[in-house]
Amino acid sequence: MSSLVLVGSISDAYQKGIVDTGRESQLIFFVSFLVSFGFIRTSAHMIRAQVSWWPGNVQVGGTHIHHLVWGILLLLINGYVAVAIHPGNPWQDIIAVFFGIGTGLTLDEFALWLNLKDVYWSEQGRRSIDAVIVAAGLAGIILVGLRGWIDVTTEVADAIQAIVGAIGLIGVIFALVNASKEKFGMSLISIVAPIAGIPSAFRLGKPHSVWAKLFYKHDRQKESETRYAGERGRPFWKRGGELLGRLGLGGPRRAGQN
Repeated sequence: MSSLVLVGSISDAYQKGIVDTGRESQLIFFVSFLVSFGFIRTSAHMIRAQVSWWPGNVQVGGTHIHHLVWGILLLLINGYVAVAIHPGNPWQDIIAVFFGIGTGLTLDEFALWLNLKDVYWSEQGRRSIDAVIVAAGLAGIILVGLRGWIDVTTEVADAIQAIVGAIGLIGVIFALVNASKEKFGMSLISIVAPIAGIPSAFRLGKPHSVWAKLFYKHDRQKESETRYAGERGRPFWKRGGELLGRLGLGGPRRAGQN
């Protein structure tokens, strides 16, 4: 019964906070942007790892076409259609999808168009992740703010209101913390299951992450570099056993630090 109340509350909050305020296109853009970035970043790691079954880079006449190029083309085309043609629904939502995809592809190589050279895997390439985190944070604040959870608290019993609001807020906070520590797998898990992302959020972040740049100094930075120098420094999809172990589903379990 409580689950039905929760689903009904979320549905009501979505209706009032997104649909009734005309923010559906914003939500579609936001989701498309995050999915696009997650996919292309994963793809880049798979290509670098030379995974045999994963498609390689796109090349024309021996020239590597960066996904930045496809992103810019999508932004130009969809921007022109939105400004010059003003299509109604469902075309407006379709444009939002492709505009979000173009944004993800473009910002994933932010460091490249900032430095005018291929620095994707260098220290300067970390600026792309910084740019995506900032853009996602701003887009999320503009889209939702606190209105969605406030609407939930006005429609449900006080106990359910507090639980729903707290879980949602915890999920967002720890998802952002995990993402800023470059723990993208746990960041996604934090959104779906907020409690599962708490231990990872309090553990040591990766040495080149936004979190490390802001808060780690000297010994703390060296500790992070040592911790992620080996197995832990590998992409999360290559450490499935370790991640399952953390969730108590098998595999090796290793102690962590904040």
